[in-house]
Amino acid sequence: RLLMKIVVLDGHTLNPGDLSWDRLCALGDLTVHEHSTADQVVERAAGAEVLLTNKTLVRSEQIRQLPDLRYIGVLATGFNIVDVEAAREREIPVTNVPTYGTMSVAQMVFAHVLHFTQNVGHHAQTVTEGRWAANRDFCYWDTPLVELGELIMGIVGFGRIGRRVSELAHAFGMEVVTYTRDGEPPIAADHVRVVELDELFQTSDVISLHCPLTPTTEGIVNAERLAQMKSSALLVNTSRGPLIDEAALLTALQEGRIAGAGLDVLAVEPPSADHPLYGAPNCYITPHIAWATGAARKRLLGTVIDNVQAYAQGKLQNVVN
Repeated sequence: RLLMKIVVLDGHTLNPGDLSWDRLCALGDLTVHEHSTADQVVERAAGAEVLLTNKTLVRSEQIRQLPDLRYIGVLATGFNIVDVEAAREREIPVTNVPTYGTMSVAQMVFAHVLHFTQNVGHHAQTVTEGRWAANRDFCYWDTPLVELGELIMGIVGFGRIGRRVSELAHAFGMEVVTYTRDGEPPIAADHVRVVELDELFQTSDVISLHCPLTPTTEGIVNAERLAQMKSSALLVNTSRGPLIDEAALLTALQEGRIAGAGLDVLAVEPPSADHPLYGAPNCYITPHIAWATGAARKRLLGTVIDNVQAYAQGKLQNVVN
């Protein structure tokens, strides 16, 4: 058969130039757009059999205007950007990449945690400013230095990433508790104790969010939950921004009701230039980069290409609809 036409709507964040599209190019007539707006989707995808998207929306009205479309691949784990029902009605499979970022996201959790416990950047800056050279004593520190051993790590959601975070926490000597969604069986892990959400928020010294965004979990960290936390506790979110009521978090930080927040995600991305949390005390926001290590992106691209190759061979994998 003729080479199938493959269109990537927004390849830049996955591959800003340090990875290769060659394996995908070998599967068909490939066009890679670095970014696409909603208005450009139909024009750019016209005639494509395979359409790949990371964050560009592919809605029902666009799918209806693409009669040649036979396959949609998402360059990520979350697939809410595609109208999967509309695709199913057309018998168009939608695939995702479920497991590429486990190690990288878990690592980012502890990048945020260790930022709070050691304040490496701040102390290093004082050294370059000459403070150590002028110091009377052989050492100094501006903030409490916190040892993780014997602290409690509370993990909300216990999928692949939550489990990996628990292993790292255990390696640091932390006690690990987790809350899982109703109906899930207890977790078989010697170092993890399953608790109710109230107990997790009341007892944890670090709370890390690892649950999917659903109507049930949206705003799961609200004013009531924040009020349950220890004043010395840290909140870390590398999952989805809307899990947290950002207005309630701002108030809790301003009033010193929790010690700090490390956020790699926000409710709207990219956020506004005047987002209220920018000025919140002890709030450190990174630009949704937990997933983006070179190793993780290489695994992601590899699975995207494997998914397309499986489709071409009539052996679908990682189908979400």
